[in-house]
Amino acid sequence: MKKTGAQILIESLIKEGVEIIFGYPGGATLSIYDALYDAPIKHILVRHEQGAAHMADGYARATGKVGVCMATSGPGATNLVTGIATAYMDSVPIIAITGQVPTPMIGNDAFQEADITGITRPITKHNYLVKDVKDLAYVVKEAFYIAFSGRPGPVLIDIPKDVQAASTEYHYPDKISLRSYNPTYYGHPGQIKKLVEVIQKSERPVIYAGGGVIIANASEELKKFAETTGIPVTTTLLGLGGFPETSNLSLGMLGMHGTRYANYAVTESDLLIGIGARFDDRVTGKLSDFAPKATIVHIDIDPTSISKSVEVDIPIVGDVKNVLVELNKLVKKKDNLKPWLDKIEKWKKEYPLGYKQGKEIKPQFVVQEISRITKGNAIIATEVGQNQMWSAQFYKFAKPRTFLSSGGLGTMGYGFPASIGAKVGCPDKIVFDIAGDGSFQMNLQQLATAVQFKIAVKVAILNNGFLGMVRQWQELFFNKRYSQTPIENPDFVKIAQAYGAMGIRVTKPEDVGPAISKAIESPLPVVIDFHVAPEENVFPMVPVGSPISEMIGGLA
Repeated sequence: MKKTGAQILIESLIKEGVEIIFGYPGGATLSIYDALYDAPIKHILVRHEQGAAHMADGYARATGKVGVCMATSGPGATNLVTGIATAYMDSVPIIAITGQVPTPMIGNDAFQEADITGITRPITKHNYLVKDVKDLAYVVKEAFYIAFSGRPGPVLIDIPKDVQAASTEYHYPDKISLRSYNPTYYGHPGQIKKLVEVIQKSERPVIYAGGGVIIANASEELKKFAETTGIPVTTTLLGLGGFPETSNLSLGMLGMHGTRYANYAVTESDLLIGIGARFDDRVTGKLSDFAPKATIVHIDIDPTSISKSVEVDIPIVGDVKNVLVELNKLVKKKDNLKPWLDKIEKWKKEYPLGYKQGKEIKPQFVVQEISRITKGNAIIATEVGQNQMWSAQFYKFAKPRTFLSSGGLGTMGYGFPASIGAKVGCPDKIVFDIAGDGSFQMNLQQLATAVQFKIAVKVAILNNGFLGMVRQWQELFFNKRYSQTPIENPDFVKIAQAYGAMGIRVTKPEDVGPAISKAIESPLPVVIDFHVAPEENVFPMVPVGSPISEMIGGLA
């Protein structure tokens, strides 16, 4: 039976199990939206295409499925770019579908034309410009396979208007085989055995777990590995939730705003086992002083990540879940770690994360109260900056896929739409966006989406009247010359109410907990405007160019 390109696209998405599309229609996607009209796929109408990409991203991170977003040609497509780049940097599987001008007009500067495949080539795992309707079904199948397999990432499909309208026989392929793309899923047995031998000899080992543990659904395997051996675990920002922070073996986050004890442990370690992490600059600090005494191991499915930043002694290429399964068959309890664990415990007591609560609301207290009231069972999305770091430091993450944040790209405006995507994917979960007053305003128009579709996300704005993290750097390194960082904010409560959401303003510490509970109980989207200490800083902090063992600030 013949179908149009638009019908083929929708049928193919259905076969891939797609239940939700986040998008915004336009002239170059009219045929697709017409085919979508009668389809069993739910469409969430965003208010800016960047939000569509972030919602698809949040949906993917929270559910473990592929997120799908859609935009028209030209400005619609280019508005997706920041969200696509965010997903690319953080290895998130999304499919971005864009309309395009008719194929005869491509390259003629037609109305609303943009070379979106060219623009997104550096920030997609792969992308397609479909020029023949006969190729469309295969392209969709291939796109989902590429996006979800190996190291995941975004894939873009650009479909010209005439391809959407053209007809052909519809056959959806059963499987995909790509000669040039065959990820390695199982680690080399010899390398795994070598790691086991090194583990047995080590006296000061540390596991350094990244977002790859969560992507690979390997949290239980990691927990078993750590508990069997007794090796302490530190996580990256995107690794939060991959290992329970309620465990005595947890060191929390490492790096620029990590815990002192995590950074000290990595620096003093004689074995550092990197699992699904990429040794990025915010983690390593000064490269020459990063884990200088350690044998360094790197387990990752992406061979190009290994020894990219830090020279690795034992590389193991493979899916981290599969590698951990094999490791867990071979490792046993280490009986020589007591001096090492005692030293770490001493650091924990000497250098705890903390703050001094006064008459003003401290932002750390807000995060702690959200953690206490939700008992660590909420999904937390963040924006970027101080709010992001306080969330990482003071929310006790115990489960995977509960922390959503823009790690690699550092995208302001990410958290709110990502929280909407997460709530759509996990409707029974409490979902909070912990936001800065600057970041929230970048995509606050998505309140209309949350209200229209009854998506009851909760936003906790840590309102300090500044672009906080930039201001912190200006205070510490630019003699408090606050150039363009003080901001005049609107009345966030009135804005929430104008959109049909609930707005709550909190100015006293004793009102923080009741406001959070009230927000959780409401069936509406809720914006809580917490007026927090305006010049509170995120500590500890590793200055740029310093080793991670040299931190400033904090109570110690």
